[in-house]
Amino acid sequence: MAAAAVDSAMEVVPALAEEAAPEVAGLSCLVNLPGEVLEYILCCGSLTAADIGRVSSTCRRLRELCQSSGKVWKEQFRVRWPSLMKHYSPTDYVNWLEEYKVRQKAGLEARKIVASFSKRFFSEHVPCNGFSDIENLEGPEIFFEDELVCILNMEGRKALTWKYYAKKILYYLRQQKILNNLKAFLQQPDDYESYLEGAVYIDQYCNPLSDISLKDIQAQIDSIVELVCKTLRGINSRHPSLAFKAGESSMIVEIELQSQVLDAMNYVLYDQLKFQGNRMDYYNALNLYMHQVLIRRTGIPISMSLLYLTIARQLGVPLEPVNFPSHFLLRWCQGAEGATLDIFDYIYIDAFGKGKQLTVKECEYLIGQHVTAALYGVVNVKKVLQRMVGNLLSLGKREGIDQSYQLLRDSLDLYLAMYPDQVQLLLLQARLYFHLGIWPEKVLDILQHIQTLDPGQHGAVGYLVQHTLEHIERKKEEVGVEVKLRSDEKHRDVCYSIGLIMKHKRYGYNCVIYGWDPTCMMGHEWIRNMNVHSLPHGHHQPFYNVLVEDGSCRYAAQENLEYNVEPQEISHPDVGRYFSEFTGTHYIPNAELEIRYPEDLEFVYETVQNIYSAKKENIDE
Repeated sequence: MAAAAVDSAMEVVPALAEEAAPEVAGLSCLVNLPGEVLEYILCCGSLTAADIGRVSSTCRRLRELCQSSGKVWKEQFRVRWPSLMKHYSPTDYVNWLEEYKVRQKAGLEARKIVASFSKRFFSEHVPCNGFSDIENLEGPEIFFEDELVCILNMEGRKALTWKYYAKKILYYLRQQKILNNLKAFLQQPDDYESYLEGAVYIDQYCNPLSDISLKDIQAQIDSIVELVCKTLRGINSRHPSLAFKAGESSMIVEIELQSQVLDAMNYVLYDQLKFQGNRMDYYNALNLYMHQVLIRRTGIPISMSLLYLTIARQLGVPLEPVNFPSHFLLRWCQGAEGATLDIFDYIYIDAFGKGKQLTVKECEYLIGQHVTAALYGVVNVKKVLQRMVGNLLSLGKREGIDQSYQLLRDSLDLYLAMYPDQVQLLLLQARLYFHLGIWPEKVLDILQHIQTLDPGQHGAVGYLVQHTLEHIERKKEEVGVEVKLRSDEKHRDVCYSIGLIMKHKRYGYNCVIYGWDPTCMMGHEWIRNMNVHSLPHGHHQPFYNVLVEDGSCRYAAQENLEYNVEPQEISHPDVGRYFSEFTGTHYIPNAELEIRYPEDLEFVYETVQNIYSAKKENIDE
């Protein structure tokens, strides 16, 4: 009977929503149903927020069921924005109708700003103050972030420009929040020893679009601790570590009991879970991100040591970090508590080397050199993070293919957050921004700060100031958009159009054209270095700006390009800057690029029809 009543009511609800009048036939049938059944109907998922609003205006009973803090509006919110529910406690009073309105308004405002970015910043990198519109929006930041995530998760190959700028905005917002959290973390007293928390902030900052949290990483480590406890129980069923409650621990005094914990840890980590030092791909930034260390079960000495240290301390073994040169280590005290100790009263643990326990002499043999006693000393959280970021900085300097130098930029931000007056790193940051042609105003601010800190840098600072000011003046002198018409006589030799998927005849890479010139527009030095004169047509031929599948941007001669008979998406971070959609055969330019090449799209359609349709006909035959 209940099922029949529900089915009957489901037929009545749309009529109520449409007519919104108490006189509608079937109303009495609906309102006489038990409250639980009515609530079930209204939460069934087929009714929109507008439907609920209309239904609630039909009579007092339905209005009471649809109260703003009730289950019906909570379900509307949950179905529309499920990822936001984790921010609400089950015990909190929430006006779900008001939350729905605020979230919807935030979404509309966020989309409006994202839509404006392409027009405002197509010709330049988004400036430092370009995100001020988002920062100044009223309402919870998590609502704006959630809308940006919704844009990024839009299905299909459309809205590429929206996704491109939504990603940039989300990247910026999250990094700003993480950097503020890190700075607050660094203000903690020196005895605050949450090494894992600091490492997670670094991980989050370098991967702001990933869902990384200390809570999740700690949960994964807790699961490893449980496995260690299971093994430890087989070694010593009365071991005091087994009595520790989750989130609580104390340090064990007896060396033998500590040794049992380390034996169990080594078995679980290296034999059971197969963690190992990444010797094959040592210089990979993933080795420094704690969430990746746990996923891939590999890392470098410092990240493996932090994992080992965290587990050991949770089980009562007071290991300490040692900033040993070339190879981060942990130390394990063997001396009596309160005694005067030297470096020989410790055993040193190599977490990268499967938890191997080393003497002082073996530590020196590990790195192939003698070191002073000071380098065996314990270091605080800030020094550990400095070393982690220093490693990332070194990797960032090695970047070759990533022309945005994102890792170098991120690691510089992190290092300068810890040590804001490092002159050489400030100078490197200014040079990097200058090289990338971005944020000239910020470059001047950095250079002024350097000059205040070290007047001796006057030469380097003066050179950059002069050229940065020239860059700013050139930008001011730039006139309107340059429009290139295929029908123009001087463009008669241009064979290809923006949006076409091409293949390089010599190097074999796949790419998409996003711009062209009737002849090579690069300077004499570039032409000489690229050996352009050796080409049959030299520099007196069309050249094309292309986005390459490896993430690079190149300038290719027409004679070196050919149609890609098997077109595919080009995985390049800047595709969305120029194109709004991938059709399967070509890219469609966004509004800003089409303004600059207004006649190209027609040529693209003709080319696609001639090249790919002909191919399809041959296959069909």
